[in-house]
Amino acid sequence: MDYNQEQKQDRKTLLWAALAVLLLLNLVLVYFIYHEKQENLAKDEIITAKTEEVLSIKTKLDSISVELDIKIAEIQKLGGSVDSLVALKAELEKDKQELKNASTYSAANYNKKIKSYESVLSEKDGEISRLREELGVATTKNEELNQKVTGLENERQQLADSVTNYSVQNKELSEKVNIASALRAESLSVNAVSAKGKEREGGKYKAKRIDKLRVNFKLGENAVAKQNEKEIFLRILDPDGAVLSDMATGSGSFILNGKEMIYSSKQTVSFTNTQQSVDIFYGRGGIPLKDGKYAIEVYSEGFKIGQGDFTVK
Repeated sequence: MDYNQEQKQDRKTLLWAALAVLLLLNLVLVYFIYHEKQENLAKDEIITAKTEEVLSIKTKLDSISVELDIKIAEIQKLGGSVDSLVALKAELEKDKQELKNASTYSAANYNKKIKSYESVLSEKDGEISRLREELGVATTKNEELNQKVTGLENERQQLADSVTNYSVQNKELSEKVNIASALRAESLSVNAVSAKGKEREGGKYKAKRIDKLRVNFKLGENAVAKQNEKEIFLRILDPDGAVLSDMATGSGSFILNGKEMIYSSKQTVSFTNTQQSVDIFYGRGGIPLKDGKYAIEVYSEGFKIGQGDFTVK
């Protein structure tokens, strides 16, 4: 009698130990998911700061470009040489184009160039004053020129406004790019695999012939998506809407839009953008499936990428 009681106690202790290990594994998984999310948030903040920095430099370069146009027009009317300013304008336009190249971008270099451009503009102010004195420009001509300068100033203000709008549009574009990069699970099918390994297809299966399920789909082509390791989560919902899961055979949880979601099974896939075929298996663990219609949901990188269904009869 004492021996049987000791055996029962040992089994109880082992059961509690197993539960504790599973709880610890879940906590570790949640920690890693949270840590990865924090890293992604930090990367987003760096990208935003970089974008704002580039926009600020672009605004300054556009403003200097307008100033150069003003100086060139004014010096030409006064009969002065504008060759150096035209060459400077070409150099500035080249700098604006190279601003789009992230591999060569340097904020320090661009700020140095901006100071150089501003220095030349300041020198040209003195040259314009000297030309006016030498040529005795009439007041009426000055007024006409001032009107044109005012028009250019208005254009510069419009440009500044458009840059501000661009900043807003850039944020919206980043969100759209994030959505566009989502994977797509295409041609999704669910096959039943018996205990002897025989596989049936068609979408309608008898419960006694289902030992595990094979969910197959193709990852659609997506040039925007990064070609790297992707974690794909499979959720199987029974006719009552409950998720089929067994922590002992690979089920767990993931975070979607700040909420914890239980998954039935998962698969890590190296995305190659070649419409590759993916198989995810789920074993019922000896528990018979009830009759009715089951829903299939597939998730990856914070998006629902596919869905399907099958019937047990």
